[in-house]
Amino acid sequence: MAQARTKTPLDDRRLALDELLRGLVAAKLCSRSQAKQIRARVGERPDAGKHPLVLIAEQGLVSASEPHEPLDLERLTRWLADRVSLPYLRIDPLKIDVAAVTAVIKQSYATRFGILPVAVRGDCVTVATAEPFVNEWERELTRSLKLRFKRVIANPLTVTRYLTEFYAVSRSINGARERRATAPASPGTNLEQLVELGRVGEPDANDQHVVRIVDWLLQYAFDQRASDIHLEPRREQSNIRFRIDGVLHLVHRIPSPVLAATISRIKSLGRMDVIERRRPQDGRVKTKTPQGKEIELRLSTMPTAFGEKLVMRIFDPEVLVKTFPELGFSADEQAIWQRMVSQPYGMLIVTGPTGSGKTTTLYSALKHLARPELNVCTIEDPIEQVDPQLNQMHVQHNIGLDFATGVRTLLRQDPDIIMIGEIRDAETADAAVQAALTGHLVLSTLHTNDAPSTVTRLLDLGVEPYLIRSALLGVAAQRLIRTLCPHCKKPGSISADEWRALVAPLDRPVPPIGYLASGCDECSHTGYYGRIGIYELLPMTDELRRMVQANTEAGALRDQALAEGMHPLRVSGAAKVAAGLTTIAEILDVVQG
Repeated sequence: MAQARTKTPLDDRRLALDELLRGLVAAKLCSRSQAKQIRARVGERPDAGKHPLVLIAEQGLVSASEPHEPLDLERLTRWLADRVSLPYLRIDPLKIDVAAVTAVIKQSYATRFGILPVAVRGDCVTVATAEPFVNEWERELTRSLKLRFKRVIANPLTVTRYLTEFYAVSRSINGARERRATAPASPGTNLEQLVELGRVGEPDANDQHVVRIVDWLLQYAFDQRASDIHLEPRREQSNIRFRIDGVLHLVHRIPSPVLAATISRIKSLGRMDVIERRRPQDGRVKTKTPQGKEIELRLSTMPTAFGEKLVMRIFDPEVLVKTFPELGFSADEQAIWQRMVSQPYGMLIVTGPTGSGKTTTLYSALKHLARPELNVCTIEDPIEQVDPQLNQMHVQHNIGLDFATGVRTLLRQDPDIIMIGEIRDAETADAAVQAALTGHLVLSTLHTNDAPSTVTRLLDLGVEPYLIRSALLGVAAQRLIRTLCPHCKKPGSISADEWRALVAPLDRPVPPIGYLASGCDECSHTGYYGRIGIYELLPMTDELRRMVQANTEAGALRDQALAEGMHPLRVSGAAKVAAGLTTIAEILDVVQG
């Protein structure tokens, strides 16, 4: 074997810088003078360990021919794939079964040849590489493993990165499982006690393998722009799922005992009771992204049939302080919203389902309102973000400090503006209304489907109609919609019938052009990248106040609001469609009815 590697066939070789530069010149992506400058600047010695594609990409070149796009590493990798007639693959870790691919080839062997298995289907293994002419590994593996191999070309830096990450997490999972399998039970501990503690077959939460799994999990979630991490126990193989742009993705399957140890490790970081698994718990963890940005995680556990389930909600402080246009407000919507929040007293309510961005809107409003001469106080459950401009209080039900009690306390603190995290019951609603009527601006949230329904919801909670007429300044209903990926969205036509159904009962002209979701490597082939808000703003006018009676129906309020110019959520969404930010299908999927 050693002699065979020394005398490799002519085609069994690694790529060279000169070879690639000649190919780029022939393809008119690089001029001869540019190639000469790169040779002189880079040479072969200073960065001998780097892949030649990386060396070329580091020069920051722009294609010599139309459309003069940057010759970054991904563009160069695509060009190489076309040149050698192999498929190009941008590695998406969300779509790779790490346990399956790392079981095929040992890490030392894969690292030696710079190859990364990315898919296993039957007896066929797809292998990513940036060295298309190195064939020794395929001959040896075909002979020894009796498998077929399909090559794809991938970014050399990505191959190197995931070679390390995939095998590290797989090694940690296997190590954690094996460590517990060989560990003896503590003297005097019977089976019933082990079952009660949930420790049968479970690794130690402080084991270094488990610590590495948690570190990988968090960094992986930050890298994938996840807003929530779900750790879901199952009978044998448990699930790890990320919510990205509002949609859950299965990212890994992990042995259930290892998942239980992982959850215990996270609970320990969140100062939760690690032993207690029969009742729900909440906790918080502060950590940092690979870029050094501080992130807070809100933890929530729940007992299930197969063990304890954990959800981590990721809070990015920068998201909570966006400007109104960044949130998705149009110029008209921003003017209406700012007019409402600029009132000296009264009550403003933001409404929508869980996860629709209500807290972000409220925090952005508070940042807009907070000034040194104002006392801005909040009562929250929990405090989403600690802000030096705000006086924030945390609900603690175990000592009797709920929202209603908190509001009464805040009223004795000489406040100018009060933010109540959520109106959940009649007592809190009454306290909020009384605060608004006694000269304070009160902002809060409520769960209703649209803005007019907020009035009937307050009536259902027992708030007297005359108090609503006096206190309520307005309502903002909102949703979050996915925005089209800017890298791959395609122009297309908009169906006139679909458009009219979307904007009904209003009449809006059909946009001359719309955009469709396509799907590319940047957006993990979903066609969408990021989310933005759509809004339904209802300022309380004199006529709407007169309509608020004990038997008022939301439909009548809605008809009057539409007559006065209120734009429904669908119309706000239609404006995003006309601007090329999203699709009609996305709006209809989010805004039901």
